[in-house]
Amino acid sequence: MKAVACRAPLPIEHPDSLVDLELPEPVPRGHELLVEVRAIAVNPVDTKVRRSLEPGEPRVLGWDAAGVVRQVGEAVTLFRPGDRVWYAGALERPGCNAELQCVDERLAGPMPEALDFAAAAALPLTAITAWELLFDRLGLQEGGHQGQTLLVVGAAGGVGSILLQLARQLTGLTLIGSASRPNTLAWVEDMGAHHVIDHSRPLSEELQRLGLPQVDYLVSLNHTQAHFPEIARVMAPQGRFGLIDDPGPLDIRLLKEKSVSLHWEFMFTRSRFATPDLIAQHRLLARLAGLVQEGRIRSTRTGHFGPICAAGLKRAHALLESGRAQGKIVLEGF
Repeated sequence: MKAVACRAPLPIEHPDSLVDLELPEPVPRGHELLVEVRAIAVNPVDTKVRRSLEPGEPRVLGWDAAGVVRQVGEAVTLFRPGDRVWYAGALERPGCNAELQCVDERLAGPMPEALDFAAAAALPLTAITAWELLFDRLGLQEGGHQGQTLLVVGAAGGVGSILLQLARQLTGLTLIGSASRPNTLAWVEDMGAHHVIDHSRPLSEELQRLGLPQVDYLVSLNHTQAHFPEIARVMAPQGRFGLIDDPGPLDIRLLKEKSVSLHWEFMFTRSRFATPDLIAQHRLLARLAGLVQEGRIRSTRTGHFGPICAAGLKRAHALLESGRAQGKIVLEGF
């Protein structure tokens, strides 16, 4: 089968950072689906794994896909051949930058009929991350939180784009999104933020401008270390703070006086540790498909970089590493 892989932690400009190659077709076992990958999306985790790779055997990256089930393992009960599915998968397994991929059925969901494969591939990883962060980590309740506020720092990327939509549709929170460029500021508002602020300025000053000096909930999606003193300043007493990036050391003592709780979200936790609630991601993706079908959630695809190949993936990795990506980049077909 055709695939794109890396063998060493090379800068994306290097001609061998990502290469086209042929690999043996995988065989599904147990709860695995063998999926014909039709479209993929690219995420920061792809670039992190590529840059930290140990030299050796080819590593296929990619953790956002939409496709069609070709075969199923002997323990599969949720899907059958011919079903259209979307998923992020497991970090330790070969990724979706290949014609065929095996994925645990409990990590996959039924793809919504309202989307084509490219639009669908843009959503799974970021939607799982956003959903788990809002409802599993911060403990938000659907239909609740009227009169409370949520600030999303770095809201124009993939996770922020879907998180704003979910929070707008499923809670009564007043949503504040941050960005720093005219196009990203407009995008954040389009994704559902009630207010938009510029995070290149102090967060406390920007919130004072809105007349909302403190927030009950705050999610930081990137550059948490740089923003952390201001984050601590704008949190309301007994607020909840969530993050997904990999900051350097944080002085979490800044949160003590207000009894602010800190919550990490890593969407691969369930798959990495085979937690008893592994099937939660299947149920989450099925619920998300319903919201898409109802027209309440839309794809966050903003760029289509052509077929799935090394050249297109290099372009996508370079854009993500530039820090100027907005929404999600997809590739489709081989």
